[in-house]
Amino acid sequence: MESVLIDTKETSASILARNFKRWGISHVFGIPGKAISPLIYASDKHDIEFVLNKHETGAGFAAAGYSLLKNKIGVAIGTSGPGGTNLLTAAGQAKASNIPLLIITGHPAMKDTGKPMGQDSTIFGTDLVEMFKHVTKFSVRVERGNMLQIYLQHALEKALSGIKGPVHLSIPFDILTEEIMPFEIDLPSSNEMISPLLDDVVERLNLAKRPLMFLGKGVHSSRAYKEVRLLAENWNIPVITTPGGKGTFITNHMLSLGGFGLGGTIEASDYLLRGVDLLLVIGTKLSDMSVAGFSREMYPKRIIHFDYDQTFISKTINVPTTPVLGDIRSNLKVILKKVSETESSEFLIPKQDNAIEMDIQYKRMSSETTVKVIRNSLPDDTIIFGDDGSHTFYGIKYFDIYEPGTFFFDDIFGAMGHGIGYSIGAKLAAPDKNIVCLVGDGCMFMHGTEISTAFNYNSPVLFIVLNNGMLDMVEKGMRKMNDGKSIGAVYETPLNAALFAESMGLEAFQCFTAIELEEAIHKGLDLIEKYKKPVVVEVLVNQDEIPPTMGRQ
Repeated sequence: MESVLIDTKETSASILARNFKRWGISHVFGIPGKAISPLIYASDKHDIEFVLNKHETGAGFAAAGYSLLKNKIGVAIGTSGPGGTNLLTAAGQAKASNIPLLIITGHPAMKDTGKPMGQDSTIFGTDLVEMFKHVTKFSVRVERGNMLQIYLQHALEKALSGIKGPVHLSIPFDILTEEIMPFEIDLPSSNEMISPLLDDVVERLNLAKRPLMFLGKGVHSSRAYKEVRLLAENWNIPVITTPGGKGTFITNHMLSLGGFGLGGTIEASDYLLRGVDLLLVIGTKLSDMSVAGFSREMYPKRIIHFDYDQTFISKTINVPTTPVLGDIRSNLKVILKKVSETESSEFLIPKQDNAIEMDIQYKRMSSETTVKVIRNSLPDDTIIFGDDGSHTFYGIKYFDIYEPGTFFFDDIFGAMGHGIGYSIGAKLAAPDKNIVCLVGDGCMFMHGTEISTAFNYNSPVLFIVLNNGMLDMVEKGMRKMNDGKSIGAVYETPLNAALFAESMGLEAFQCFTAIELEEAIHKGLDLIEKYKKPVVVEVLVNQDEIPPTMGRQ
């Protein structure tokens, strides 16, 4: 990373905005407030669009989605006090998803610290710096203008090096308006760590009789799609994925056994039950979501665990384990350097439309049928952002992947509504991609107003809402654990997502049947292509269906 000093003084806010532009950032996300307004004005002067979200949490989600598809750092802005606290959830979500995010919050004035002030963000009020320390990789207050450069440099290095993640700077109003010597900072390039144990890994791969590969969302973070495919093909290793690893490996590949854990397949479980001598765990902590149903009878003889972080290695499955620390893609490239690339089409199974079975017993479709219709109706390269809830676990189980890197879901932090914001930011970052948000009515109740942001800023996402009038995953889980009784998980007045969307200017469709859904998706894609505006497709699904999440203890 290089810093360049310039001679003429400039405000801190202007310097920040000029660096945003230098980094290729076209959008920043947030909600205005006096304490942060100098940065918003400065961004506008540098032709960076300020996206007015409906809630700071939604702004943080959108900035993270922007970062994910732009492959750069995203920027979210919140004013002092509650503007900052509202961004805490977005920071926690970005940290769980290993997404680099720069969160900047305000403070009334540094010179007045210690005096009574509205929305004080120091130790005398709501100490945002301390709060953000627990959900970011770096959190600090810039208390003088001449501290901005070094603190920003530290923040970028933390956000973009090693395990990527969010960082936070609290910058008071008078520091943003202070004139200092300008500087330019390049985004850091990572010096990737290569494990010294790779020769041992290759030897074990060569000796393995029944190996298995278990992929998590770390493969998404490192974008190691090609490398895991080559590893599987050259050593003939079957592949299973965690819920968060959905989309890292195509499902019409001969070596794909589908998912394991919540939303997993019978094929994945059966292979494990027949014995595995070497399990390659790549980019997953092996959380309870990922190993739901992983019995002792499935334990492998040895694990090779690829991850950046040692913390959770050997914590879930107690067998001899070889840790391979560092960037997944970099380590796999070293393993594969002497391997000739095969023609991947040799391993593809011809794609077939999902068989759609209509159950005439219910007026509403099953979620399983809904997901299969969605898959059949969308282009292969459509990128899905699954929000948190049963609806996405149906997607994990039944939505086929034909191109890697086209399905994103978080199975760790699990903030409801984050997929809405992520999809909006992602579409602004990659306007040429087909972006779909798979969301439930509960998530729409939480952050559904962000679809207005998508409408106002020409982020034409196709939002597909599975609506069964309840917090389905919670409701069904409570019934299972409490003799058929649930409390507080069913909406007395259900959401009408189509009317909700129309009230904010969006085109919307409400569907009950497979034919209606297929037609609505095609019409929605046509409208998106023509008007560059988002569209909502609501599907009324069967309330009594048992979701693929009941294996969790």
